[in-house]
Amino acid sequence: MQAWRASLLWFDPHADGPQAHFEHDGLLVTAPDAAGVQRVLAVGAYAAVRAAHPTVPVRDHRGWLLAPGFIDLHVHYPQTDIIGAPAEGLLPWLQRYTFPQEARLADPDHAHAVARFFLDEMARHGVTTALTWATSHPASVEALLSQAQARGLRWITGKVLQDRHSPDGVRDDTETSLRDTETLLQRWHGRGRLGYAITPRFAPSCSDAQLRGAGELAARYPDVWIQSHVAEQVDEVRWVRELYPHDRSYLAVYERFGLLRPRAVYGHGIYLEDDDWALLRRSGAAIAVAPTSNLFLGSGFFDYAAARAAGIVLGLASDVGGGMSFSPLVTMRTAYTVGRAAVRGDGKAKQGVSLEPLDLWWQHTAGAARALGLAGTVGSLAPGSEADFVLLDPAATPLLARRCAQAQSLAEWLFALIMLGDDRAVRAVHVAGAAQQHNLT
Repeated sequence: MQAWRASLLWFDPHADGPQAHFEHDGLLVTAPDAAGVQRVLAVGAYAAVRAAHPTVPVRDHRGWLLAPGFIDLHVHYPQTDIIGAPAEGLLPWLQRYTFPQEARLADPDHAHAVARFFLDEMARHGVTTALTWATSHPASVEALLSQAQARGLRWITGKVLQDRHSPDGVRDDTETSLRDTETLLQRWHGRGRLGYAITPRFAPSCSDAQLRGAGELAARYPDVWIQSHVAEQVDEVRWVRELYPHDRSYLAVYERFGLLRPRAVYGHGIYLEDDDWALLRRSGAAIAVAPTSNLFLGSGFFDYAAARAAGIVLGLASDVGGGMSFSPLVTMRTAYTVGRAAVRGDGKAKQGVSLEPLDLWWQHTAGAARALGLAGTVGSLAPGSEADFVLLDPAATPLLARRCAQAQSLAEWLFALIMLGDDRAVRAVHVAGAAQQHNLT
């Protein structure tokens, strides 16, 4: 057994919203399960938990915050090297930067090098689980999952499907792409803490035959994930309407091919129609909100009020390289800004909301776990959860220290961390109880 003393923040894993627990002086105790994975054995006030476990060695980090490891619900690892690349919008950015960079990951050596750096960067920012995009090349999946397995991570990815409207180097063959998907799925899904995601890039890049095949695989393997993009930009939505004139909406295209269900996560969802919110709720599919990407690419502002009114499942995502940072703290503070906006981006009004700090934190931990169908497994410190957690220092910078010291409530303290914190606040990252990242000096 192992134990850590610090301020503790965690959420009820199965709640629909941020049902939070906080202990100013808390103790977390972990123990290995039958497979050797460290899980949370006890969590709570230091005096009570220590009395129940008096002999466990304790690492003392009082003054720091121990919280669940962050979960990134939508991130493109092959785009690591083009973060911050300028472009006029989504479609020009894809053609100029994304596709040429992704083509390079056909080379296994290059794919492994990018995967190593990407996972190092995610750990440095406190991300312990992610639903990750690879490329259309099987080598890109093999590289990321083999690297994630070596680190003991709970990680999910899949080969991108794109057999049309894509340039040479990333465009795949319909039948080969589906065979490769099933081969990779059978090889990696459920291996250790790894998972596989069936990954159509987006409806315009996939033929009907490819989408139909993806839906058939999803039906055959109901415990795997599905990921794609939907309604990210106005021009993209218009293009889908031209390609699929008989479908009610962009989201309805995925429904027709059997790609809406629990464990299906769609990136962005800015320009969804009223009936789409209801469809998401009925299907159990989730939305990954990627605010830094939406601002960087000029996509628009996600409608939190409409999503919450419909009761859909959602979580936060960095979307690197469209996004501007790997940091969950940056993503949370950008989400706050996006929530406040009173327009979507197409000129239509939306209700602005002020997202509470606990809500933002929940969206990047227990809420994201719920979107993945992993509630109670990751994203929480509740007993039985896998012991993925971060230690954050509220005095990591002079300004952060000064502001946090004057906080009058938990909400104000967390809001200061969100608004002023960055990777310097991440002092340690533990995956299944084992240290992944240390900055304890």
